Amino acid sequence: MALVQFATRINFSTARMACRQLSSKTVTENVKKSVFISQSTDVFTNLALEDWLYRNFDFNNHHILMVSHNDPSVVIGKHQNPWSETNMPELAHITNSGVQVARRNCNGPAVYHDQGNLNMTFFTPANKSNQGHDLEMLTRALFRNYGIEVKSMANNVMSVRHLKVSENSAKVGRTNAYHQCTLFVNVDKVDRTLALQQTISGIQSSGPQSEHSKIFNLCEEYPKICTAGVLRAIGWEYLRTPVNSLKDGGQDLASKQNGFQMINPTERWFPGITELRNKFSSWDWCFAKTPKFTVTKTFSVSQEFMNGSGDLRVTMVVEHGRISDITVQIPSGLSTGFSGTANAITSLKYQKFSEDAINALQQSICGSGYGLLDDKDKFGTDCVRQVMTSM
Repeated sequence: MALVQFATRINFSTARMACRQLSSKTVTENVKKSVFISQSTDVFTNLALEDWLYRNFDFNNHHILMVSHNDPSVVIGKHQNPWSETNMPELAHITNSGVQVARRNCNGPAVYHDQGNLNMTFFTPANKSNQGHDLEMLTRALFRNYGIEVKSMANNVMSVRHLKVSENSAKVGRTNAYHQCTLFVNVDKVDRTLALQQTISGIQSSGPQSEHSKIFNLCEEYPKICTAGVLRAIGWEYLRTPVNSLKDGGQDLASKQNGFQMINPTERWFPGITELRNKFSSWDWCFAKTPKFTVTKTFSVSQEFMNGSGDLRVTMVVEHGRISDITVQIPSGLSTGFSGTANAITSLKYQKFSEDAINALQQSICGSGYGLLDDKDKFGTDCVRQVMTSM
C-alpha cells in the first residue's frame, strides 16, 4: 500500500510539473512585442509618454520597447538636485535653443540628451523586469550589426574600451516596470560637459549625487554608425529575442511580433498625456521636488568698503526650490543698506532660488529709504547673486 501511495504521489507531482511547464510555455508564446518609436523630440512629451504607458498599459501579453530622441536637455533622477547636477546659470546659452532641465519619475543619474542619444525604455510586467537580459540583447545587436564589442560595467552600464557608452535607470511598481537605457551614439561631448558642470559650489544636499566620467561615442568605434541605424539594429534584435531567454529566435520569431510602430504622443492617441506633459514641464515638478539643501559661500571684503579686512558669509537654506532661510554674517566696519535693513534680508524668504530673488532684494533696499544702491550695497547683493549662480 505504501509503495502504491508513493507511486501515486510521484505521478501526480510529475503531472503537475508538466502542467506548469506547458502553462509557462503557453504564456510565453502568447506574449507579443512591439517597438514604439516616438515622433516627438520634446523631452517632457517623451517623459509623459513613458509615464502614460507605465500607468495605463497591460504588459502581461504585450511587451514594449519605446525608442525616442530628445532635443538638448539634462534629465535628472527623481530625487536629485538640479542646481548641483547641472550648469544651471549657463544652460540657456550652451546650444542655440538652450538646454532644458527635466526630472524623470524614477531614480538614477543625471544624463545629457541630444540628437546623438538613442533613448530606450523596456516595458514589462513587474515580475518580468530583467535589466541584465535587456543589456545582453543590446550587446548582441551592436556586435551582430557593427562588430562592436561591448562589455558590462558596474550599475548595469555598458562600456567600450573601458569607457561607458550608456546610462541606466529603472522603475518597478506593483504591476508594471520599465528599464531606461540611454545609448551614446554621437553625443556632443563639449555640450554634455558644459551642461553637467557644477558651477554653484558650497551645496550641501541629502539628494543622490551623480558621478560623471568620460563617455565613449559608438561613432568613435564605427564612424559610419548613426542613431537611425542603431534603432533598426536594436529593434530587430528585440523582436527576435524571446521574452524568457537570450536564445536567438531569428526572423521566424521576429515575424510573429507586432513590429515597428511610429507613435504620435498626442491627446488623441493617449488621452490624458497633455496633463502629464504639463506636470513634467512644470516648475513644481522640475525644481520644487528638490530635497532640502543649504548653500554657503564666503567673500573677502575689499578695503575700499571698510577699515582692515574681513569676510562676508552668506548661508541660504532652500526647501521645495524656495529660500526658506538666509543668514548674512557681516564683518565689523561694513555698514550698508544691505546689512542694516532686516527687511532687505527677509524679502528673500520664500522667493524661488534664482536671480529673481536678487531683484527682489535690490528693490527692498531701494524702497527702504536708502535710494539707489551705492557700491557697498552692490557688493552685498553681488555676493548673494554669486551664491545662486557661480563658484
